[in-house]
Amino acid sequence: MKLVVVSAGLSVPSSTRLLADRLTEAVREGLGDRIRTLEVEVVELRTLAVAIANNLVTGFPPPPLAAAITALTGADGVIAVTPVFSASYSGLFKSFFDLIDPDALAGKPVLLAATGGTGRHSLVLEHALRPLFAFLRAVTLPTAVYAASEDWGSGSDTYTQNLPARMRRAGAEMASLLAAGASGPAQEHAADGKRLSDLRLD
Repeated sequence: MKLVVVSAGLSVPSSTRLLADRLTEAVREGLGDRIRTLEVEVVELRTLAVAIANNLVTGFPPPPLAAAITALTGADGVIAVTPVFSASYSGLFKSFFDLIDPDALAGKPVLLAATGGTGRHSLVLEHALRPLFAFLRAVTLPTAVYAASEDWGSGSDTYTQNLPARMRRAGAEMASLLAAGASGPAQEHAADGKRLSDLRLD
């Protein structure tokens, strides 16, 4: 099974990449021994920014960008993480997914995540990211993860789970779908909506 992680962080080090790595760990933890080998490939959009711009102008992806697109479209599952700019996903993140064939992610499970300076932008997951991946006909997981600056190292409160708990929950959901996809042809043809409804979310 192959998991592709798309990180649109711009700085080094990046809280966006940190969240992407933690979510990857959560998926591995959720899988346990259900899948012997999980191949993980990280696509750092920061290093592909010029290639993405050139592709938008010329229509031809340079080899590193072509390899990233091939990896994404060939994945069994995707983790997509973007920083929040002006209350939405970053332009770099959107430009990369503008290059993806509209049918290439159909039916693929996608874990959505974002980082931002404050918790006030957390609805970007529902108002921007879910519509984008709905257009691409991907299967977005029930739990999306938003990490504000104050979430790192914070404890839980009365109304929300803390960040590690949300990451574990999302990782378990992705693990369930990857394990179902690896279990045989019968599972591969199951309805995506039914797969999600069968997840244990407690």
